[in-house]
Amino acid sequence: MKCPFCSHSETQVMETRVSEDGDFIRRRRQCSSCEKRFTTYERPDVSFPVVVKKDGRRIEYERAKLLASMKLALRKRPVSIEQVDSAIERIEEKLLNLGLREIPSGRIGELVMRELKKLDKVAYVRFASVYRSFEDIDEFKTLVDEVRR
Repeated sequence: MKCPFCSHSETQVMETRVSEDGDFIRRRRQCSSCEKRFTTYERPDVSFPVVVKKDGRRIEYERAKLLASMKLALRKRPVSIEQVDSAIERIEEKLLNLGLREIPSGRIGELVMRELKKLDKVAYVRFASVYRSFEDIDEFKTLVDEVRR
C-alpha cells in the first residue's frame, strides 16, 4: 500500500479490525519511510446498479458522491463519520438487494433521505430541500412540520 503522505511504497499494518457487521476490514498502517499513520478499508468488490439520472444519462454508482452529499447535509452537525459510514453501508446493501441493473437517481435520493431522517433531522431537511427543489416557503414549511411530528 502506497503512503498517502510521501508516496513510499512500503507500509506496515499496525492493527486490523473487522467492522461490527463484518462487511469490511479496517487497517491502521504506518509508513516505513515518513512513519505517519493512516487508515485503509477493505470491502468486497461488488457490482452496483448503474444510476439513471433525471435527464436520462447513465453513470456508474460512486460511493464518494454519496458520502460527499451526506457530509454536506451533515456539515456542522453532531453525527460521527462512523454513523455516516453505517448509513452508507445500509444504503448500499439495499441497492445490492434490489438486484437491479439500473436504478433511478431519485430512488437513491429517497434512500439517503430515509437514512438522514434517522441520523439528524436538520440534515434531513437540508438534503430534502435541495433534493426536492422547493419552489416556495410553503413546501419547506410542510417538510419541517412533517419532521416535527
